[in-house]
Amino acid sequence: MASHRRPKQPSRTRVTVLTTAAAAAVALSSQAANAAPSEKPSKDEVKAKVDKLYEEAEQATEKYNGAKEKQEKLQKEISTLQDNVARGQEELNGLRDGLGSMASAQYRSGGIDPSLQLFLSADPDNYLDKASTLDQLSGQQVEALKKIQVKQRDLAQQRSEASEKLKDLSATRTELGKKKKQVQGKLSSAQKLLNTLTAQEKAALQEEEQRSNRASERQVLTGGKTTPASGRAGAAFAAAQGKIGTPYVYGATGPSSFDCSGLTSWAYAQAGVGIPRTSQAQANYGTRISSMSDLQVGDLVFFFSDLHHVGLYAGKGQVLHAPRTGTNVRYESMSTIGGPFMFGVRV
Repeated sequence: MASHRRPKQPSRTRVTVLTTAAAAAVALSSQAANAAPSEKPSKDEVKAKVDKLYEEAEQATEKYNGAKEKQEKLQKEISTLQDNVARGQEELNGLRDGLGSMASAQYRSGGIDPSLQLFLSADPDNYLDKASTLDQLSGQQVEALKKIQVKQRDLAQQRSEASEKLKDLSATRTELGKKKKQVQGKLSSAQKLLNTLTAQEKAALQEEEQRSNRASERQVLTGGKTTPASGRAGAAFAAAQGKIGTPYVYGATGPSSFDCSGLTSWAYAQAGVGIPRTSQAQANYGTRISSMSDLQVGDLVFFFSDLHHVGLYAGKGQVLHAPRTGTNVRYESMSTIGGPFMFGVRV
C-alpha cells in the first residue's frame, strides 16, 4: 500500500530571499518608471555652446587662411622657378651648341684641340678646376666654358630650390586639409546643437540678433563719426559699408561673401592698399594704437589674445566686421564681440 507523504515546505530562509528579490525588482521598476528624462538644454545654453564653437571655428579659419596663403605663394614661386629652369636649360643648350661649332671648325681646319676634346667628354666644372688646361684654350673658348659652368651651377641651384619648395608645398597642402576639417567639424557640431532647438527658439535667437544689429547701426548713424585716419582708411571703410548684409563664409575674401580678415583685406584693396590676408599678419601692418579712445574710423581693430578676429573701427565704440558663420557683415558694439579688444592698427 502506497504511503502518502506531505509535500516538503520551503524553508524560511528561501522564502525570505525570494521575497527580498521580488521587492527589489518592484522597487527598481518603480524607480525606472518615475525617473525624470534628461533635461534638454535651454535656448541660452545652446547659444552659449554654439557661440563657443563658432569662436573655435574662426580660430581654425585664420590658420586655414594662413596655410592657403602659403600654398598660393609657394605655387607662384615654384612656377617662376620652373620657368627659369626651362629658359636656363635652353640657354645652356645654346652655349653647348656654340662650343660644338667651335670644335667642328677646329676639326675641319686640322683637328680638335686636345684640351677642347677633353672638355667635350667631361664635366666642365671639374675641367675648369684644372687651371693648367686653360692655357691650352683660346680666349673665346675659355669665355664659352665659363658661361656654361655658371649656367650649370645656376640651374642646379634653381632645381634644388624648386625641389625643396615642392616638398614644402606638399606639407602645406596636408596642413590645409587638416585645418579645413577642423573648421568643418566645429561648424557641424554647432549646427547639430542648433538643430535641437524648436522653431520658436530659433526664431527668438534670430530676433535677438536682429535687435542687436539695429541697435548698433543706430549708434553709428546717430552718434556721429570721428575723422577717418586717412583718405585711404575712409575709402576702405566706405567699401566695407557697401557690403553690410553680405554673408560670412569661412575662407572667403569677397565680393559676395567674407570671413573677418577677408573683409578687411578686401576693403583696403578697394582703397588701393594691399594688406596681408590673415588677422595675425594684419596686426603687424601699420602703426599700433593701444587706447580705444585714440582710434579713428577705418582703423583695424583686433580681438582675443591670439588676434584671430579683426574688423574696421566704425566710431563710438562700434566695429564694422564679418562676425562668424550664420551672420552677415554688420555693425556691432566692441563690447559684445565675445573677446577682449587688444589694440588697433592704423594702416
